[in-house]
Formats: sequence, structure tokens, C-alpha cells
Amino acid sequence: MDISNEEEFYRIKRLPPYVFAEVNKLKAKLRKDGVDIIDFGFGNPDLPTPKHVIDKLVETVQRPRTTGYSVSRGILGLRQACSRYYKRRFDVTLDPETEIIATIGSKEGFANLAQAITAPGDVIYAPDPSYPLHAYGFIIAGAKIQGIPAITSAEYLQGVKDALEKADKPPMAIVVCFPSNPTGHVADLDFYKEIVAIAKKHNIIILSDLAYSEIYFSDPPPSIFEVEGAKEIAIETTSMSKTYSMAGWRMGFAVGSPRLIAALARVKSYLDYGAFTPIQVAACAALDGPQDCVEHARAIYKARRDVMVESFGRIGWDIPSPEASMFTWAPLPEKFKALGSLEFSKRVMEEAHVAVSPGNGFGENGEGYVRIALVENEQRIRQAARNLKGFLGA
Repeated sequence: MDISNEEEFYRIKRLPPYVFAEVNKLKAKLRKDGVDIIDFGFGNPDLPTPKHVIDKLVETVQRPRTTGYSVSRGILGLRQACSRYYKRRFDVTLDPETEIIATIGSKEGFANLAQAITAPGDVIYAPDPSYPLHAYGFIIAGAKIQGIPAITSAEYLQGVKDALEKADKPPMAIVVCFPSNPTGHVADLDFYKEIVAIAKKHNIIILSDLAYSEIYFSDPPPSIFEVEGAKEIAIETTSMSKTYSMAGWRMGFAVGSPRLIAALARVKSYLDYGAFTPIQVAACAALDGPQDCVEHARAIYKARRDVMVESFGRIGWDIPSPEASMFTWAPLPEKFKALGSLEFSKRVMEEAHVAVSPGNGFGENGEGYVRIALVENEQRIRQAARNLKGFLGA
């Protein structure tokens, strides 16, 4: 093979251009020119990691033998802490030995799971719009994605039913993600009961992303494992990133079906030695320690959501109030719809100095929307509204 030619590699050719790259490139240019960008584009928590978690990291890293190779599956104490969390939060019992694996963030877990279970040509149903990895993790692994409209859980459930009726054969797996990134919609227990029943009837695997389980503003979102028998066909990924403002720590979990956990563990055993041990110990402190920090973060995101919905609405940009997550999912203002999501995102950054994420980066059904992350304080949100007022009126 001549690697000097310009032909792209097979897996790279399967990936479309990264929509967010254009916006990020423009943001970097403007900041280099000294422009103050109010950045709602990246879901990067700005809240501090709780002090008791940091203290445990510092304490552990100074102990002998904690800085060597760790364990790919995660240390037993962390898997036990995750088991206690699921029991406390969802009244779900998980075996730390066979039903839990620690991951280097939920993104790594999801991507490696796709590699573990997917054969070239397998069909996967994935929500559209949704977090890009839900589709592209499987595309990289060689699967075919069938996007199902998913602004709400009800729309997604009906879309899955309609797709199954028309399909020659059922998909290998169905991805679910509620609370949703990017829409902020949630699913209730009845949704999970139906999707589990469908999966069992057609022998389909369910992959549930529960990364925003603790960022909610009304009833706590359920886990798929609150449905009896779900462990037979489902696996669920969770993350410490948003709950404890530990995004850069890269700490998450996959839990559920022993068969699927074993497959993920097999792949991971070839690829990594697990997260840094002091981070895992600190994650135990987060899961087992005081949870008032989680309630405090939730209250901050709720206050920011309310300020954004109110202040943007006052200038003529009506944004639905999300039920959960750290995002609002905003339809383009009427007079700008013809621009499309990407061009609108670039224009609003150049002219109003506000960064948002173009909705079409989350799937075809994201066109006509932008995702706005609640990662700036209330004062900056109000400043963004003032900046946008002139832009929207121009």
C-alpha cells in the first residue's frame, strides 16, 4: 500500500466532515483577535469539582504504588461504589464482578462497546438528533446507522415501531439517550418498559446512555434497569463528568448484561490499563460521599436555564425550557431559518460574540436548531442576551 497518496483511509472515509470544527475554528480566530466570546458551544462544566473529591485524589496520589498500572475493569472498590449508587438512586442491584465495568469516561465505554459487539453491515437504530458518538461510534466499527427522529421520547418510540414494521429484519441494537443530549427531553419508566418489550420480542440489544441522570429539574429520570428483565438485553453507560463536574477526569461506567459487560471487558483488556488509580479512588469518594454538591450543581443549572429562557425570550428568541441536562435546544429565530444551523452559528458568533453548537452536528433532524450549553454564569447569560438583541433586530 502506498501511504504517500492522498486517498483517505477506509474508516476515515466513513466519517462525514465534523460540523463543529468550522465553528471552533472561527471561535479560535476571534479569540486570537481579542474578541470576548460568550461560549455556550461546548458542554464543558464550569463548576468546580467538589473539594472532598480533590482532597481524596491528592491524598491517594501521594501513597506508594498508586501511580502504576491500574486495572482495565476498574478497581473493585469503585465498581462496588457504582453498585451502591445504583441501589441508592434506582433501587437496582448490580453485581460488581459481572455487571459493572469502569470506563475512561462514558464516551470511551460506548465506543469500545460498539467495537466489541458490531460486525460490518449490522444495522443500528440511533436517535436523531443525538450525541454524535451514538451514530459514529458504530459507523467507525463498520455498522450501518438508521436514524430515528427523536426530539421527544414518544417520537423516538413510535419511530422505532414504524421502522421495525418496514424492516426486512430487526436491527442488531437500539440506542436510547434520555435525558437527551442535545434536546434535554426525558423518558419515563413506561418508555423503558415498552422499548425493553420490543427488544426482547425481536432479540435486539439496547444501549442506554444515562450521562445526565442527575441534571434534572422535575422528577428524577429512571434507569432502564428499573424494568424487570432489562439486564438480559441491555447495557447502560453513565458518567461522572456532569454530575460531579469531573469532565476532564474521564471517569464513567458501563453496567448491565453480564454478556455485554464481558464483551466490553475483553476489548478493553487489549486497549487500556484503566483510569489512573487515584482518579478511581477519588471517584469512590464522589459516589459514596455527601451528595449536597450534586444538589447544588443541579440548582445552578436550573437557575441558568430559567435566566436564559426568560432573557432570550424577552429579546424575541423563544426557547423551550428543557426538562433536564445542561443544554437548551433552541429553534432558529424565524427570520434566520433560511440560513441553516451552521451559518447561523457562525453569524451569531461573528456579530454577537456568542458561541452555540449548530444542530445539524447532532444529526439531520437537528437542522433548524442550535444547542446552547448552560456553562456560563447568569451575568454572562444576560450579557449574551444583550449582545443578541442587536443581532436579532438587524
